[in-house]
Amino acid sequence: MDDQNKNLILATALSFGVILIWFLLFPPPETVEDPNAPAVAESTEAGTPATAPALSTAGTTAGAATTVEPTAAADAPRLDIATDRVTGSISLLGGRIDDLKLNDYRETLDEGAPIVTLLSPNGEPNAYYALYGWAPGAGLTLDQVPGSNTLWSVESGETLTAESPVTLSWDNGAGLTFRRTISVDENFMFSVAQTVENTGAGTVSLAPYGVLARYGEPEDLKNFFILHEGLISMADGELAEVDYDDMTDYSYDQREGAAAEVTQVESEGWIGFTDHYWMATLIPGGDAGFKSVSKYDAARDIYQAEAVMRTLTVAEGETAEANSQLFAGAKEWATIRAYQNEGGVTGFLESIDWGWFAFLTKPIFALLHWLNGFIGNMGWAIIGLTVILKIIVFPLAYKSYASMAKMKELQPQMEKLKEAAGDDRQKMQQSMMELYKKEKVNPAAGCLPILIQIPIFFSLYKVIFVTLELRHAPWFGWINDLSAPDPSSIINLFGLLPFAVPDLGFFELFSLGILPILLGISMWLQQKLNPAPTDPTQQMIFAWMPWVFMFMLGSFASGLVVYWITNNVITFTQQYAIMRHHGYKPDVFGNIKASFKKKQKEDAK
Repeated sequence: MDDQNKNLILATALSFGVILIWFLLFPPPETVEDPNAPAVAESTEAGTPATAPALSTAGTTAGAATTVEPTAAADAPRLDIATDRVTGSISLLGGRIDDLKLNDYRETLDEGAPIVTLLSPNGEPNAYYALYGWAPGAGLTLDQVPGSNTLWSVESGETLTAESPVTLSWDNGAGLTFRRTISVDENFMFSVAQTVENTGAGTVSLAPYGVLARYGEPEDLKNFFILHEGLISMADGELAEVDYDDMTDYSYDQREGAAAEVTQVESEGWIGFTDHYWMATLIPGGDAGFKSVSKYDAARDIYQAEAVMRTLTVAEGETAEANSQLFAGAKEWATIRAYQNEGGVTGFLESIDWGWFAFLTKPIFALLHWLNGFIGNMGWAIIGLTVILKIIVFPLAYKSYASMAKMKELQPQMEKLKEAAGDDRQKMQQSMMELYKKEKVNPAAGCLPILIQIPIFFSLYKVIFVTLELRHAPWFGWINDLSAPDPSSIINLFGLLPFAVPDLGFFELFSLGILPILLGISMWLQQKLNPAPTDPTQQMIFAWMPWVFMFMLGSFASGLVVYWITNNVITFTQQYAIMRHHGYKPDVFGNIKASFKKKQKEDAK
């Protein structure tokens, strides 16, 4: 076996092994406290961090104006939310933003499928909501500040829209009037301005906070290794990602009254929960810093994210204000990028899980997004992206294919060297190296196209899987979701037979669609640029490889298969042209005929 074939088989086996492992690992697709209630903040000097909201017991809140069971939140008076992109309502019990639907997205592609629900009230399955309040400091008790069960009054506004904010108010009856003005932009960013007016006697201190409470893990949790779902936070430029099962392993924090982790953010940051395509995030305003807290209540299976801003001191006759934002919506690249670059939310694009190959996935997606905007179809954008990537790596590919063509020209000389060396392998290797050096040929150059392909393939796989823009993105015909496998199946002759394909479980691997079959054919044709190797082991590997890849990638996202087919077609064209340019004429049809004749001879035996 010559060095060229050894290197080619090594590179092929390596890529095959990596993809096989990837496919196997990531097959497609005591006394507890209530997270709603604030704890009494320790007496602190102005400007120092306040204690985070703590949890009460038995489902009630000591600091509420009216003590009620949490399930009553769904029945409390409400203010409607109505914009082009989101609808829902705000509960006046605690002033919770706890009912939010994303108008532009549906759960499935089925006709009449429900709109995606992001936030839902306490008392409903998988409750998930945002809550704001004040933790009492010096001069105040828990019942003198608004909490999770405080019943707010509407001071102004009837419906929260992108043009009209709403203001809630609550008087504690002891000289403090609290107001909360909530506004929302045309996308998914809520602004929350909390004010406290001191008309009583004496100075008080208190700390504003925001809480995201999530009851149980999401029902549609992917639990996919390459995708982060769970707590996500940014603290002074440092991104932290904590899975839900890792939150359950937190150590108990006596100060927080729960299993928790606490980070003191010195200037800017945010904290929240991220799903596959959606996210809710607390973003404190300004650069004064805040305390970032994540907690887990094991008894009731509640995950909680908190942002506790610095303690404010309010003298008699003064008013203090704290501003923050809540992102609650879809992880659209352009929208999140605008919030980062124009809205000043530091590192917000990192909320999209770019992975270890971020240096590739970020520019690849940016280019794909631009192409989609230019072409207007994500499937054709993927094909355009493939063409551009092939142009970028063409200099390396040219050297590789030119080297392979040169190796073909040297084949007769290599055969003579083998005959002359006989069984002396060391002599043969030395003679080969001298020949390579003389002819200026690098036998390893043939591996470059395959080795270059691996990181690009993985990066594009990551992009297609994690980015929202590929979700439910159609191409043409039967391909109506590029993030999902090809829905056609050979079992019903790709829809020609009048029955649906049943759920085959593991054996769905063999329910091949049109795209995977085209992938296998394109790989097979690419092989036919060269005659079949004479070594039986090599023959077997090369004969099976296209069809193994066909079955492996059959359950991958259609967008990825479209990329691979396009890549194979361009590679075939490039290799054929370069070989012809260097004087070697690939006999594709002859090689195809030879493979069938050989098969017939084997069957005859």
